[in-house]
Amino acid sequence: MTRRELREEIIFKLYLYDLIQSKQDTENLEMFNEIINNLEDIDSIIEDALERYSLSRLSFLDRAIMRLATYEMAYTDTPKAIVMDEAIELTKQYSDIDDKQRRFNNRLLQNIKESLD
Repeated sequence: MTRRELREEIIFKLYLYDLIQSKQDTENLEMFNEIINNLEDIDSIIEDALERYSLSRLSFLDRAIMRLATYEMAYTDTPKAIVMDEAIELTKQYSDIDDKQRRFNNRLLQNIKESLD
């Protein structure tokens, strides 16, 4: 499984988790389990980075992408620029958003990065 495929699978699991508040079969997804175990801290980082907005207002898919990206920036050695680029590419691929929303997500990722530096 490529790194992109792993990210996609985790995003879909996070999306489902957010919808039904229950873990699905995640035996082989250590990163997903780590995100869920650190979800309160991850959500706090995202909330702090939002400007005049709340985490609950993000779409389920955008919230999943931001949670994965925040986890990777905060808890792994993956360079933040790569995490941000991947998150934006996944947003373009899976989210039906316009340029304004894409800029919003990009700014949010930048705010998260700056808060972690």
